[in-house]
Order: sequence, then structure tokens, then C-alpha cells
Amino acid sequence: MSHHDAGRYKSKHPSAGEVRKDLAEAVAKAASDGTISCARAEKIAAGLRLSMGEVGVAVDLAEIRIDKCQLGLFGYGAEKLAVKPAESITPEMEQAVLGSLENGRLPCLAAWELAVRFGVKRMDVSAACEALRIKVKPCQLGAF
Repeated sequence: MSHHDAGRYKSKHPSAGEVRKDLAEAVAKAASDGTISCARAEKIAAGLRLSMGEVGVAVDLAEIRIDKCQLGLFGYGAEKLAVKPAESITPEMEQAVLGSLENGRLPCLAAWELAVRFGVKRMDVSAACEALRIKVKPCQLGAF
């Protein structure tokens, strides 16, 4: 959901039940000015041993906006995205990205896994996707 959907994030989860108290508290504590960064959400997930998706639902139900995507795809102020297309891509990276596509898109989780596999920053993988004109979707947190 985009910024213009602020205040309606919970509508993505009409059948969601109660959020665990520890998760709700962690999300509220990590949020600032109605936003939470992707990195903070990741730390909550790791600390509570939950999936990013579970944290994303809690964030949505709290009507908190996610910003500063670790792939550089959203949440960076007026410019919105921080990632730029890569100037060059190794054949191995290109093949790995293409081999990880689902319905013509690279899932966020797959991008993170490729970053670990190639020993590069997460944003380097999304830069390769930008150069290849491949969309990253879905977001692990459910932002897109």
C-alpha cells in the first residue's frame, strides 16, 4: 500500500486476529512518528523469532507506515527510492536473479538470499533488478 493509503493499512487484513502483546509492544516501541524502518522490523522479527510477514501484519494493524526499504525501493523521502540501476551485472548474478523469478518478479526474500549468496549488499541485488527491469515483489513485510 502506498502513502496515500495511510490510516487504512489494517484493511489488508480483514480476518486478522489479535496481535501478540510482545509483538505489538515491540512494534510500538520501534516506531517513530508513525513509521518503522524495514531494518527495525527485521530486528523485531529476529528477536521474537517471527517471520517478517507476521511483523508486517502487526505493523499494518497498528496503522504504522513502513519506510527505508533495505532494498532501496521505497521510503526515502521525496525521491522515494534510493536504489539506482546497476551499471554492470555479472553473468552469474543475472542468471541467479532470472532463476529466482516467480511470475516474472523477484520476491524480496529471494533478493535477500541472493545478497547473502553473492556476499553483496541487499541494495546491490535490487540495483541489478532495476537494470534488468525486473520488479521486486512481494515484500516480506507486505508493503508491496
